[in-house]
Amino acid sequence: MMGLRLPAIGALIISLALLCGGAEGQELASGLSTDLIQITSNFNGTDIVLFGAIESAPDAMPNKDQDLVIVIRGPPVDMTVRRKGRVFGIWMNREVVQLSGMPGYYFLASTRPLDDIATLPTLQRFHLGTANLDATVHGAVSPEDAIAFRAAAVRDLKRDHLYWESPTGIEFLSRTLFRAQIPLPAAVPPGEYRAEVFLFRGGQVVSAQSSPLFVDKSGFERQVYNYAYQASFAYGFVTVLMALGFGYAGFIIFRRRA
Repeated sequence: MMGLRLPAIGALIISLALLCGGAEGQELASGLSTDLIQITSNFNGTDIVLFGAIESAPDAMPNKDQDLVIVIRGPPVDMTVRRKGRVFGIWMNREVVQLSGMPGYYFLASTRPLDDIATLPTLQRFHLGTANLDATVHGAVSPEDAIAFRAAAVRDLKRDHLYWESPTGIEFLSRTLFRAQIPLPAAVPPGEYRAEVFLFRGGQVVSAQSSPLFVDKSGFERQVYNYAYQASFAYGFVTVLMALGFGYAGFIIFRRRA
């Protein structure tokens, strides 16, 4: 795991609890084990930890009526979703839809299933849960088809471990201290992420915090990434030339051996 070691995390949690207890009216404090993840050539994914503390107000409801929801949102990306259909007995791509505005990575952990924490309008307002994410559909499709295409995109992202939902993914270390382990696969898109923590009481958000998290490529991978996006035509041309060169070199080598 990148970032702080577990003893340091524990010390920070205790510090947060002390700060939280001394801040009047503050009900929620949270932090990340690291706020920067660098993608290098040997990056194969990592885990980070979000930790925090809850201060119960004197007039707060019992703890059993209190819930937490943790969300990590990646930068919005454009997606292409295709639906296959039979054409003369052959399965082919028949419909293509462009989706924009959905996060490239989405992680959600909660103390209970979302439907038991808040009503659907509240979940939709804060975009909690993959079923409540915003997505702009570009294409001449009906509202029913737009929902189906968005659901298909979510399924693909879950299969690639870029979307996670864990209704019991928050661990309480004590009555007020909590933590959640967040897996980041190797395919996470670079950009600015947001780590959000929501405190619910009686089905309503009573406190919330947001922290930035940056995922960035470094070294040679960063140079290739910038070159691919800033000079896409030249990048494609050079890639084709390299493929032809390696193919011709392989042909020469194997022909001599034959």
